[in-house]
Amino acid sequence: MPEKYSIGHLAKETGCKIPTIRYYEKIGLLPEPERSLSNTRLYRSSHLKRVAFLQHCRELGFTQDQIRELLGLTGHTDLSCEAITEIAISHLDDINVRISRLTSLKAELENMIASCSGGTIGECRIVETLADHSHAHCLKQDH
Repeated sequence: MPEKYSIGHLAKETGCKIPTIRYYEKIGLLPEPERSLSNTRLYRSSHLKRVAFLQHCRELGFTQDQIRELLGLTGHTDLSCEAITEIAISHLDDINVRISRLTSLKAELENMIASCSGGTIGECRIVETLADHSHAHCLKQDH
């Protein structure tokens, strides 16, 4: 494993796009790497591990704020992991709320589709239902 990586090599190793790596640097989630004499970024294995961590967090849907909290806690290896567990539980709760909303939306769409008799657009129950705002109860929860 090389001691220093170019941004292209880091992107290839982690599957993270180059603009995303630069963005992570810009917002402070990834420490700025040292630069060569020609001003090329030189990343180390610690950057590779950090980008892999960030990518996995994003795949799991953690927010930037949650990722910042997680990163802040990872430097304190001797502390209890209770705070990290709380972040994960909170995120899981958010996901369960979204799943519930999506389940409601799915049921509403299935009902609309089932009500369609295949007539003309002028008689379409789907259009009629979409025009009736009293059916939009699932969306009202998001605002």
